Amino acid sequence: MASVAWAVLKVLLLLPTQTWSPVGAGNPPDCDAPLASALPRSSFSSSSELSSSHGPGFSRLNRRDGAGGWTPLVSNKYQWLQIDLGERMEVTAVATQGGYGSSDWVTSYLLMFSDGGRNWKQYRREESIWGFPGNTNADSVVHYRLQPPFEARFLRFLPLAWNPRGRIGMRIEVYGCAYKSEVVYFDGQSALLYRLDKKPLKPIRDVISLKFKAMQSNGILLHREGQHGNHITLELIKGKLVFFLNSGNAKLPSTIAPVTLTLGSLLDDQHWHSVLIELLDTQVNFTVDKHTHHFQAKGDSSYLDLNFEISFGGIPTPGRSRAFRRKSFHGCLENLYYNGVDVTELAKKHKPQILMMGNVSFSCPQPQTVPVTFLSSRSYLALPGNSGEDKVSVTFQFRTWNRAGHLLFGELRRGSGSFVLFLKDGKLKLSLFQPGQSPRNVTAGAGLNDGQWHSVSFSAKWSHMNVVVDDDTAVQPLVAVLIDSGDTYYFGGCLDNSSGSGCKSPLGGFQGCLRLITIGDKAVDPILVQQGALGSFRDLQIDSCGITDRTSDTIVLSQKEHLPVTQIVMTDAGRPHSEAAYTLGPLLCRGDQSFWNSASFNTETSYLHFPAFHGELTADVCFFFKTTVSSGVFMENLGITDFIRIELRAPTEVTFSFDVGNGPCEVTVQSPTPFNDNQWHHVRAERNVKGASLQVDQLPQKMQPAPADGHVRLQLNSQLFIGGTATRQRGFLGCIRSLQLNGVALDLEERATVTPGVEPGCAGHCSTYGHLCRNGGRCREKRRGVTCDCAFSAYDGPFCSNEISAYFATGSSMTYHFQEHYTLSENSSSLVSSLHRDVTLTREMITLSFRTTRTPSLLLYVSSFYEEYLSVILANNGSLQIRYKLDRHQNPDAFTFDFKNMADGQLHQVKINREEAVVMVEVNQSTKKQVILSSGTEFNAVKSLILGKVLEAAGADPDTRRAATSGFTGCLSAVRFGRAAPLKAALRPSGPSRVTVRGHVAPMARCAAGAASGSPARELAPRLAGGAGRSGPADEGEPLVNADRRDSAVIGGVIAVVIFILLCITAIAIRIYQQRKLRKENESKVSKKEEC
Repeated sequence: MASVAWAVLKVLLLLPTQTWSPVGAGNPPDCDAPLASALPRSSFSSSSELSSSHGPGFSRLNRRDGAGGWTPLVSNKYQWLQIDLGERMEVTAVATQGGYGSSDWVTSYLLMFSDGGRNWKQYRREESIWGFPGNTNADSVVHYRLQPPFEARFLRFLPLAWNPRGRIGMRIEVYGCAYKSEVVYFDGQSALLYRLDKKPLKPIRDVISLKFKAMQSNGILLHREGQHGNHITLELIKGKLVFFLNSGNAKLPSTIAPVTLTLGSLLDDQHWHSVLIELLDTQVNFTVDKHTHHFQAKGDSSYLDLNFEISFGGIPTPGRSRAFRRKSFHGCLENLYYNGVDVTELAKKHKPQILMMGNVSFSCPQPQTVPVTFLSSRSYLALPGNSGEDKVSVTFQFRTWNRAGHLLFGELRRGSGSFVLFLKDGKLKLSLFQPGQSPRNVTAGAGLNDGQWHSVSFSAKWSHMNVVVDDDTAVQPLVAVLIDSGDTYYFGGCLDNSSGSGCKSPLGGFQGCLRLITIGDKAVDPILVQQGALGSFRDLQIDSCGITDRTSDTIVLSQKEHLPVTQIVMTDAGRPHSEAAYTLGPLLCRGDQSFWNSASFNTETSYLHFPAFHGELTADVCFFFKTTVSSGVFMENLGITDFIRIELRAPTEVTFSFDVGNGPCEVTVQSPTPFNDNQWHHVRAERNVKGASLQVDQLPQKMQPAPADGHVRLQLNSQLFIGGTATRQRGFLGCIRSLQLNGVALDLEERATVTPGVEPGCAGHCSTYGHLCRNGGRCREKRRGVTCDCAFSAYDGPFCSNEISAYFATGSSMTYHFQEHYTLSENSSSLVSSLHRDVTLTREMITLSFRTTRTPSLLLYVSSFYEEYLSVILANNGSLQIRYKLDRHQNPDAFTFDFKNMADGQLHQVKINREEAVVMVEVNQSTKKQVILSSGTEFNAVKSLILGKVLEAAGADPDTRRAATSGFTGCLSAVRFGRAAPLKAALRPSGPSRVTVRGHVAPMARCAAGAASGSPARELAPRLAGGAGRSGPADEGEPLVNADRRDSAVIGGVIAVVIFILLCITAIAIRIYQQRKLRKENESKVSKKEEC
């Protein structure tokens, strides 16, 4: 039992948690203060400015000074607007505007961030790899909350697209709060040792949290080991974070192998990455950035019996761990916590628990390297060569995922040839072309498309050329000839008009990152290239390495209201040697929260208003409506000349109209029946650059193509009106529900609560959706939808469609009591009549389903205080027989239905409907038969309903008594007699129990699940683990207890026993301690007396 409790505790302790964030570390709950508005103008900078009044200092949100915003000299995708926040801050949101009172605004942009103003990193939105949506006019503000937030000092906004009728224009704001940071720097030859408190009790869970910024791709971040070589180590290896877990015990079984777990890649990008390690016994949670891996190592509880010290940055005592002669970490650790203890703060205060080895400092240097990203196969960087020299000499570093692509091309002077350096099959190849000679080729390196930085040195002079890739050198001898360096070198692709040998190739241009470029003896400064002072370029991202982590950079769609996914599109599919992969998990159906969001419009002048609809190129609108009026406007949004409108124009017409500058267009759907029938109708209208369409319910879709050479952008600037118009005319009366614009649901209910003439919610849902309630369930109205009341149904579940089934063992029974039993004398018939006259039936509906192989069988028996009864049995030949005795002085009416042998192990359904003397019987939802009773029309003083074996069937006919003695063995489900559902009352009790069970009756999922279709069942007993259901002697009767409550009682009993045992042990221990103490005191007194 103790092991079970410990296992439960471990599960609770290792549930996914947020990164350990002690007080003062990380952002506080309220972290949305404006950060840019109070900054001086000097904190804003830009790539260029149109004029002094369009400078970056005028780019604060809602400001009108200067020209009313920042506008660059030239509007192209290489412009940027930068903010210096003064120190690292937690950034949680951004907002943008266009230039005040102008036609200048940005419609999409990238957001970059940096700690020191160099080596920028792009913020990637969780649900998109593209940029941020911008503005549609000059003055509206578009906010975007960042999930997750980030920490940075510098931010850059890079416009991607802007108003085609204007220029780039921006006003911006950044929101967030102060960020506390404790930093420690390791130079690659240093380490920090933290000695833990040697408490007698070790913590239940070890939690290590930190952030790291790596300057090199390899190095040990932390290490902790035990006495027998067991250890845990976190190490950066080729830019990937590897977690080692090793027992170090040779005596352990061979199956207990060391655990090696790798997460992330490109983690040596000189940006911050977060790590969280949680250890509980042999269970581990390992999280890098947003990606978590849970695992349990094999071995016993001493598997991680480690020493009371942990090292960071390296292993300071190599003699104690000879197996770990790995490279120490070069970089910074931030907010380093072990079980809530700030290790960095202890080190800064030179606490005795900390031992520092080598050069450890408490500030993080900023990288000065400027990388360049080649974004596409057409990207190039043209730089001046070392013209006039008798050699070619180039060095650089690169990283890429692509197996092929041109890296460098150059032409030699005086027509003496050309050279090309390129990747093919992950290898670097150099080709030299000279007039009259065959090409000279050199190959070096392998597997260079691994995303790691690789160093390249290329030189050609007089009699030889050589290429060095990392530590691999390749040399090719040349015919002694003068090598005359050319004027221009092209990195990546080539100019469109270039005609040099080898420049044009199916391989395409290089895609990836370059840095540390030198030509001859001169280092290249890419910032001068960015400023236009050196060389030229196309489609580059300068001062940033933009390739992404391919091992963990996945887009996960989870709990999105626009699921299911119907299509996945991979862009840039024509790029050579590129790959893409995706994984789509199962759809989790949890309901659409916006489906029942609705509002009732009570007057023609009432409406709801929202911000302008942004549907410039694509407008997709869908909603439900219900009304009794003949016309009204559902939705309207106006621009200066453009507009969009959807309305009920006539009782049988819905019209979608719009104008994008080509004149008004209309699409109309006509119905043969009126739409104003107070039933829900679904509308979907769509407009894009190709045309427009409208569909209502299941009527044929109407479409209209767009003009071939007309305008395509829908420009709207007014508020969006729902249920009315700006002129307060032709308003809509009725209900609108589940309104979505371009997949985004509008909260009608929230807006309706503060709008006169509009009420949240709608009534009358059951008129449309009541049919969803099955098997006698009743539809109940709610403000947000409907619910099915299954109180009088033999089924349960959201739609009363979940079958309630039970297995009856031989000799078992279940009795449902309609009323209490009263002991009456033989001469008290008048009293009987007065007590039971309320249970006299002239009609009843009976349903049941069964599956059995036994005959004879009693399916159902209903008794009366007047010796009247109803029995449903299977005869010896398996035929269905029904007997009604509605007068105790007459013989029963007996009816045999020779449909087939129904004791065949298959599921059968029986439905009996009596209206006075007319009985209609339906079997298996197909065969029907009607019979007429002669024994009476009233079922008087109904007493009880019995399923299974009947102990007392006095007054019943011989066939019924024979079946009652045999009872029923098999599965019964969906049993209902009028409003009584005996199986449901027993298995799903909701009040005082009316059910008594004798013998073994066990719940089953479904009666139909026990036998294959079309074959008899060999064994009808349920496959239950642990004896679910009730068992006991045949004469033992008591209400059936719900299985869940029974399990809870067992668990509670076990817990109570465990607590009791622990208390007993504690009491005994205290008693023993007291006795020992008393014995010692007595011995002390005796010894003192002897001394005296």
